Amino acid sequence: MNMNSSYMLSIVMFVYLVSTSFYVATWVYKRTTFGMVARIITITGFACHSIGMIMRWVESYQMGIGHAPLSNLYESLVFFSWTIILIYLIIEFRYKNQIVGAFVTPFAFLAMAYASLSPNIETRIQPLVPALRSNWLIAHVTTCFLGYASFAIACGLGIIYLMKSNNPEGRSNLITGLPRTKILDIMMYNTVVFGFLFLTAGIITGAVWANSAWGSYWSWDPKETWSLITWLVYAVLIHARMVRGWEGTRIAYLSIMGFVAVLFTYFGVNYIPGLHSYGQ
Repeated sequence: MNMNSSYMLSIVMFVYLVSTSFYVATWVYKRTTFGMVARIITITGFACHSIGMIMRWVESYQMGIGHAPLSNLYESLVFFSWTIILIYLIIEFRYKNQIVGAFVTPFAFLAMAYASLSPNIETRIQPLVPALRSNWLIAHVTTCFLGYASFAIACGLGIIYLMKSNNPEGRSNLITGLPRTKILDIMMYNTVVFGFLFLTAGIITGAVWANSAWGSYWSWDPKETWSLITWLVYAVLIHARMVRGWEGTRIAYLSIMGFVAVLFTYFGVNYIPGLHSYGQ
């Protein structure tokens, strides 16, 4: 059997499941060995993930189609998972805490698992529809998904924060080893700001692309509308932090609420008729 990008990416899904299991074991059993193994498996999965996306890109050129693997729901899910792992690994190396991985890598695994359920027609490489044949494709999708991935991680950090703040004295064994609430608060807010900047860039590049493709910067398409709603949620979070001094629990709840808006923007509106509908 010849190895192609689809097989490689299917393997990556199982690698992330294994790494998630080891991160959870690190959290539950507090064994540094599990954490080291989880990191090695995650890095290996990320490397294979990168190779898989490159293979798919090369395959598209071999088929005479030639486009970045960012054009449909399957490819976007694969890229979403890749960006989550990329940003998470940077955070892990920065803060030296593998337990956070138990709350982040599941997002990457679930994205790959959902991608594996895509109809066969989406897993096959297809020619781009005319509107997607633009150099703006890579810029728009990359910036949006760097934002989405950052918000996924901020949501995971928000969940950790709420667990930690409800057990301040570490009465539960599961709370032991989690980063201090102050560190979590800083990590959460910085990740949100990082994601907000990229989401803003994604909306701007999308507007420019829309004007070149459809002759209008903004058409109140369902995807555009919910992207704006998501942007406003995180704008409120950042405003509340900078102006009103909100931190901790309030920021954690807003981070989780914001990611719910991200999920609806990404999945929910895809099946509503519109210019961005993957379901059409």
